[in-house]
Amino acid sequence: MAPNSFMGGELNPNMTQEAIAKLQSIYGLDKPLLQQYIDWVHNLLSLNFGVSFVSGAEVSTVVADRLPVTLWMNITAMVITFVVSLWLGIQSALNHGKKSDSFITQFSLLSFAMPSYYLALVLMMVLSVTWGWFPIAGMHSLEPPEGIGYYLDMAWHLTLPIIVMVFVGVGSLVLYIRSLTLEILKSDYIYFARARGISQSQIIRHYILPNLLPPIVTILGLSLPGLIGGSVILESIFGIEGMGQLFYLSAMSRDYPVIMGILMMSAFLTLIGNQIADAVLLKLNPFVKR
Repeated sequence: MAPNSFMGGELNPNMTQEAIAKLQSIYGLDKPLLQQYIDWVHNLLSLNFGVSFVSGAEVSTVVADRLPVTLWMNITAMVITFVVSLWLGIQSALNHGKKSDSFITQFSLLSFAMPSYYLALVLMMVLSVTWGWFPIAGMHSLEPPEGIGYYLDMAWHLTLPIIVMVFVGVGSLVLYIRSLTLEILKSDYIYFARARGISQSQIIRHYILPNLLPPIVTILGLSLPGLIGGSVILESIFGIEGMGQLFYLSAMSRDYPVIMGILMMSAFLTLIGNQIADAVLLKLNPFVKR
């Protein structure tokens, strides 16, 4: 991309060459390419992602203001999705071939095929517009941010998008857990456990869960960086001021420093997710230490 188009000449044809040269000097684009890279690495290590083209604020400040909402919403949805999927997947496998198994499988396929934006609009029309149970959009109805009521109000606003995220997310995970559980139930140690008269609950606790959790934890750890990308649509629909909405608005306005800052945060979340998954796996599987 040409420097003139990058610095706004393409978006604003009335921008003078002097203004473009000044912007290039401010953002260091007039330096040699190697020097630009060295400066970028130095700024990255100091968490300096530059200044937003649109607002003029520090990118690190803008990202830090938006990140907590997205993390809180997505981690809450991830935990609920994990618990619900684990229970449904195990119950479906234990009742293989029965009506409950068929019902859970059909529900999982519906969840897997359901577009998040469509479900969000349907629930918004029914639960918010028609019945008035939840707010239509936004994060707060109470100002200023004081007391526990403020945070309860925020949780009330985020309930509907979390419901959408859980419903859309459980489908594939339930089918995966069901498949793993069916393979575990075919193992010899399950036959021996049942021959010894061990109860169903003990089989789930001592035989099924220890073999299920390691691969599921690995998947959840790798899905952590996808939180930002998965929030773009829902945060835009519900008007939630999080990282997803920020990424969308930055892409539409070509705010490249903010986009790069969000992408670097995604890379950082990838490392954090892998480290958390490895730490949990060490607790779940002691043989990994050897």
